[in-house]
Amino acid sequence: MSSALDLKAQPATDPTSIYRYRDGLYAVDLLTAAIIEFDLFTWLSTHPSDVAAICRQFGIAGRPADVMLTLFAAMGLLIRRNERIELTPLAREHLVSSSQFFLGPYYGSLKDRPRVQDIICVLRTGKPANFLSNKNEKEWARAMEGEDFAKRFTAAMDCRGVYLAQAAAKKIDLSRHRHLLDIAGGSGIYACSFAAHHSSLRATVFEKPPVDAIATRMIASRGFSERVSVMAGNMFSDVFPSGCDVHLFSNVLHDWDEPLVRELLAKSGRALPAGGLIIIHDAHINADKTGPLPVASYSALLMNITEGKCYSESEMTGYLKEAGFGTFRFAETAADRSVLTAIRE
Repeated sequence: MSSALDLKAQPATDPTSIYRYRDGLYAVDLLTAAIIEFDLFTWLSTHPSDVAAICRQFGIAGRPADVMLTLFAAMGLLIRRNERIELTPLAREHLVSSSQFFLGPYYGSLKDRPRVQDIICVLRTGKPANFLSNKNEKEWARAMEGEDFAKRFTAAMDCRGVYLAQAAAKKIDLSRHRHLLDIAGGSGIYACSFAAHHSSLRATVFEKPPVDAIATRMIASRGFSERVSVMAGNMFSDVFPSGCDVHLFSNVLHDWDEPLVRELLAKSGRALPAGGLIIIHDAHINADKTGPLPVASYSALLMNITEGKCYSESEMTGYLKEAGFGTFRFAETAADRSVLTAIRE
């Protein structure tokens, strides 16, 4: 196996900044939409409000509103006082139209950018836009049903995972566990990396066509076919296979809205045995939804191209409790990602 396929190899440099350039692509466009289309900050200057009131005032859907307000809190433009959201001095001086230092016109020239228009639509409807504002592309979930798009997107997530997967694998002790189910595991990079770092572990990648066939080929290319298998299935409509004592959701839940996230976690809770482990590897917002800024910026991207967002640690812990899990542990891994683990009670 070449060094490029060595799942224990570490880069000599830290690529976090390069991840952030890509992950934060939509943050400025979301800020532009708030300033130019909605004049949000001017209204908030005289109407400190909760999220529900903001949604009513501007006709904004709940999921993108949460992403937007979390981003602006992380940017230092809003402050949360219990349920009420207020402007910071920075926003009051530079983003309120009556201020002599108002910067609205500076952002006005960006209003006609296709991505800004997409974000305005997402804010109003709550529905994802076409992938990366490409009018020739479907929204992400439907686009993944096509062979060509699935190959491109899976390859993109695979190269990201070469670094992120082993950072996650090294944070968790799986010495007492035997079989990991990697739910919607893409190329299998996470299943292979966990297997590489835990010699007694077997893994199964649970993926729907056409990604299952892509995963089978990529797992073979890494030399893990004997320990990592692939099972075709839809995580929403098919039963999770039995015999697994670890479930992994890596960069999966952030693609879906809250009801579907709860459904998936409940399904995992029913399938895992008592004492089974669930691992959620993702970019998580902090408990009070004030950051960190790189994750809040990434959430703006997810808001636009998927049905989801970056969930906070407190939100995810609450969903897991509902699904029958306890004994929570949270640890940062690499490039603004983290793992949240819990035990099936």
